[in-house]
Amino acid sequence: MTHKEPGPLSEIDRLIHEPARLLIVAILSEVKEADYLYIQQETGLTKGNLSSHLDKLEKAGYIEIEKAFRGKIPLTILRIARRGSVAFKAYRNQMGALLNGR
Repeated sequence: MTHKEPGPLSEIDRLIHEPARLLIVAILSEVKEADYLYIQQETGLTKGNLSSHLDKLEKAGYIEIEKAFRGKIPLTILRIARRGSVAFKAYRNQMGALLNGR
């Protein structure tokens, strides 16, 4: 496997680079899954703002959203998708290289 040098800042994944989405992806990359309310509490985003960011991440294939019920209570489960894990790893590598002057 060859090592590819990270590209310039212009090649940074803008979808992940947005602060709220970066926080969402970072949290989901560390857990198997999380419910909507946990992500909302951890990010401090409003329901509408969080839903908008989750929609963008889901459309890009970066996260998976599962809607279910716990008894009669609606439950939304969020998971990072394989594509999202790969994109987040690439983002971290690019930002690390940029910040370390490589």
